[in-house]
Amino acid sequence: MSKRTIIGITSFLAGAALLTLFGHLSVSRLVASSGQMHTLGRAPEGVGESDGVIADSVAAFDEVPAVARLQPDLRTALRRAAGDAARDGVVVRINSGWRSAAYQERLWQQAVSKYGTAAEAARWVAPPDRSAHEFGEAVDVGGPDATAWLSRHGAAYGLCRIYHNEPWHYELRAGAADHGCPTMYADAAHDPRMQH
Repeated sequence: MSKRTIIGITSFLAGAALLTLFGHLSVSRLVASSGQMHTLGRAPEGVGESDGVIADSVAAFDEVPAVARLQPDLRTALRRAAGDAARDGVVVRINSGWRSAAYQERLWQQAVSKYGTAAEAARWVAPPDRSAHEFGEAVDVGGPDATAWLSRHGAAYGLCRIYHNEPWHYELRAGAADHGCPTMYADAAHDPRMQH
């Protein structure tokens, strides 16, 4: 393990401990100072942090709206998994969590523009009012180490990959700890919840 990785993990764990004690410290700022952050780019115009936009990935312990407005059971499972992953030397970063309807609408519009049709866009972005993100029931994690760790261990926390084409997208599934995660859909367009 490199010195930089050890510093990053130490910063993450120290930040989590301070957040537990003081409740107001942004863990992502500590992790960012260790060089572990990933910049996601600009948010769609007209939406911001209060809509669930995450300009830089954040820690599962941060109290930004995208994390704070996740369903409580999902947030708890995510934080337990992130703590255990950190003990294994893996930092779980959150790239997206809860999203407002306005943010989901803008992401949908961007996807339709990028992919050319609503049918193709639906493989990658759920239409407004159908995304699990809008209901605080989904989280997108960042980094290949984090997605690999959750792929191996997520079911023990009830955290399951839902879409084969999105290794970063996790949702809470009751019974996964006992029975494993359900079979993944090829993509969001094949998810019956996305059909009207």
